[in-house]
Amino acid sequence: MRILKDRRGISPVITTVIIVAVGITIAIAVALWMTGLVGAFMGYEKVEIRSRFANPQTAGGWTITIRYKNTGSTPAKIDNVFLNNVPFTEWDSSATTIDWSAGGGSSGTLNPDDSTTFAPANVGEDVTLTITLPADATYGGQTLTSGVTVEIKLHSTGGKEYFTSIVLP
Repeated sequence: MRILKDRRGISPVITTVIIVAVGITIAIAVALWMTGLVGAFMGYEKVEIRSRFANPQTAGGWTITIRYKNTGSTPAKIDNVFLNNVPFTEWDSSATTIDWSAGGGSSGTLNPDDSTTFAPANVGEDVTLTITLPADATYGGQTLTSGVTVEIKLHSTGGKEYFTSIVLP
């Protein structure tokens, strides 16, 4: 029994130092993990409409030009355009088209019926949308004529909506 009485344990000071060191290490690991986790969810898209204008066409109708820039931290993809809260493909005219061109030289035609087409805007990139509206564009009881204000809504694949309006000349 004498042997057991001479054995000594770890000093309370050393025990405290070890517990504090382990606690700090775990706290640092959790903080780094949370920073990485939060950083993955912090990306956002933000489209700022810089300018918009409408020009009459010689054959009748209008060409509406909208310039916007993605000032968010992730790419934005415009997948549909609404005119007076109606998708542009619903207007009774096959001549209604939306073309886009981006600052990087890419361009295309927007087709909401095809889920693979959209107007992309990388972070910091300027994009120009050109909406061609013929004079006979109608939807239900709405007919587009000179002097009418058209509300335009850009819808993105991220579910965000960006609004602007323009008066047809």
